[in-house]
Amino acid sequence: MLQRRSRFLLISEERETTRSLSRAMSAAEWKQKCEAEWGLQGVPMPDAVDWKSVYEAKPLGRNLLKNPAPIGFSKDTPPPEPEYPDAPPGGPPRFQPEGNFASWTTKTEVLPYDTSGIPEGVVVCGLPQHSWFTLEQVVDLKAEGLWDELLDKFQPEIVIQDWYEESQLHDYIYELHVKLLAADKTTIISLHTAKPKENMSVYSHNWKEVSHVFSSYGPGVRYVHFQHRLKNSFLNDFFPTRFTDSSVIVKPVRSSS
Repeated sequence: MLQRRSRFLLISEERETTRSLSRAMSAAEWKQKCEAEWGLQGVPMPDAVDWKSVYEAKPLGRNLLKNPAPIGFSKDTPPPEPEYPDAPPGGPPRFQPEGNFASWTTKTEVLPYDTSGIPEGVVVCGLPQHSWFTLEQVVDLKAEGLWDELLDKFQPEIVIQDWYEESQLHDYIYELHVKLLAADKTTIISLHTAKPKENMSVYSHNWKEVSHVFSSYGPGVRYVHFQHRLKNSFLNDFFPTRFTDSSVIVKPVRSSS
């Protein structure tokens, strides 16, 4: 009886050892798949990371922003020319575009009338009223599948790209503000701001690219706060500045020193 029990315990221990080895091999295989998929040469890849979850999340090389084109346009198609109806459409003033803004936090700021270019004593029947339409989104890098050692030691390039319409509504119609934030979502580790000025002397109506690459930003980055502002105008009808194909992409490339 004792011999049978000892044999049973021995078989159970062998099976448990086999299962443990199988699990270890499976984890190693997932790790190898991640390394092969993204060419992670020289990247710290500790065994404690759940490589199966990382592989399934595919955090490298894809756009981490959700709903990147909520107004429904693509940079591969020219923006539509503005329409000028024969009669004003009527109705209350409108200051923000229509679209499905799920995953974005939005805000509209109506600006006061700009009378700076009007000579004294001149009577004006109507002036356009401008507004800023702000959209922002926070990307949780670890929730998307990235791991501490990659962000802190390897510091992969974080590539920002955005496209906005040359609406020619004003000298300044677009702003981009991107912050790399620490785990507390407050401490700014790196910041990029763009406020391009439009060339109003030449008519151009295309998509305009704004981009930036964060590199060598230092340890501690856990979030990317993406915000852009677009200027719209209302005078009898609504005239927007559109945007499309916003992106935040982490590339498996080591930051340059």
